[in-house]
Amino acid sequence: MRVYYNFNFMMNIKFTACLLLISTLAACTGNTKPANENSATVNNTADSSDINLNGQWFIENISLNDSVKITPTEEVPERSQYFIFADSTYSIMTNCNSFNGSIAIKGDSIMFGDGMKTEMACDNMATEDALRKILPSIVRMDMENDSIVRLCTNTPSQYIMLRKAKIEVK
Repeated sequence: MRVYYNFNFMMNIKFTACLLLISTLAACTGNTKPANENSATVNNTADSSDINLNGQWFIENISLNDSVKITPTEEVPERSQYFIFADSTYSIMTNCNSFNGSIAIKGDSIMFGDGMKTEMACDNMATEDALRKILPSIVRMDMENDSIVRLCTNTPSQYIMLRKAKIEVK
């Protein structure tokens, strides 16, 4: 008797199990000092000038320099690619992988902490490759009309442009 496994089904189960583990661990841990200076910590002191990123934000484009820009809707038009911010955490969903971790926000400063990433091989990994390069260098946010945010590095030509997901009221 042969047993055949659907590879995508098994990967979805593993991905779901990882997300459950992450949420369980996040709920069980308290505030600790970062292991290194690149790790973000939870900022429990609310500052009225902090930019509120909570919610879903679609990735409009990622600029690595003046000549290299990634537009996820052009790379993989059939798949939404987005960030979700909630309190002091972030999740990123690309066309087939995800990133999760902590963030620290103070005023317009932002720091992405080390987190977990899935590493499935995908047909088009342009967005993931760009995020892996630029995310550790993000230091500041610029907000426009509460619906567009630019996550910036110290190099003016490097940024991630996000658009707030519209919430439909029924």
